[in-house]
Amino acid sequence: MSAAQCDEHGVRSPRRSRLVEQRSWVRVTRGVYDTDPVPPAGRAGPGVPEHLRRRAAWAGLLTFGPDAIAVGPCALALLGVQGLPWRITPQAALPGARETRSRDGVLLRQFDDGMTVQRIDGRYVATPDWALAQAVPELDRRHAVALMDSAQQRGLLDGRGLARAHDQARGRRGVARTHSWWELSDRRAESPLETFARLDCQDAGVVPDDLQVVIADDAGEFLARGDLGWRLPGGRWLIAEIDGAEVHAAPEALFHDRRRQNRLVASRGVDVLRFTARDLRSAGHVGAEVRAFLARARGSVRSSTRFRSLSAG
Repeated sequence: MSAAQCDEHGVRSPRRSRLVEQRSWVRVTRGVYDTDPVPPAGRAGPGVPEHLRRRAAWAGLLTFGPDAIAVGPCALALLGVQGLPWRITPQAALPGARETRSRDGVLLRQFDDGMTVQRIDGRYVATPDWALAQAVPELDRRHAVALMDSAQQRGLLDGRGLARAHDQARGRRGVARTHSWWELSDRRAESPLETFARLDCQDAGVVPDDLQVVIADDAGEFLARGDLGWRLPGGRWLIAEIDGAEVHAAPEALFHDRRRQNRLVASRGVDVLRFTARDLRSAGHVGAEVRAFLARARGSVRSSTRFRSLSAG
């Protein structure tokens, strides 16, 4: 919360000082307070990663006042784009020439000439194309491509918008190593972990034949949908299922996921490899598992199950 917001709710400066002294509140920087006394690193729970990213975004906005614009990773966090690292640097930009400087770990970025913005919860936020252009050069490949996938999957931009973001990123420090990444985005990915797994498999030389493989019986009735798929001899498929805490933590999501995987196995035309976030912590693990399975595959009797995939177009 900002000091101005506190004043509006009757929490004046003397009381704020006492709350900080009592360690009930934490002073983030001058005029900005965190009302949760638990240090960010000590917070736990399914929603904590998103909470920490939004906390960083709001720290940047509140630090630099009502004209501040959330940019880069902070803008993407407020836009609801998935794929950011757990912790991001609080940052914002200010239009025009200002004397203000970065302080207390909150970064003031240079305002991009021509940058477009939108309003979220009454504050200025860089549009998805500009936010990606600002963020991608500063990230590793996995997170960068996951952000592109999520922005497209959520309908925040299309292929032309992604190309525009790439153009807006040109000339930035660190962008040279990212040019090939922009071609890797696929809007069919439904979670960052699916993106990580796809890239892992690509690096292992086993690019999936399809994503979001829909499995139906002879009557055309939908049975299940697999995250990543590879064709096997005899009309079978290898399906890789990716489970992640942030995506599947809710009980109803876990129930749906288990039922879906049971249907995949019961189809008898599918071999399933299941991976979790832990498997993706070590680069190369998922790709190696898939490559080894495909090398062992020798075919099977064709099943009565039919397969089709969602169009990438």
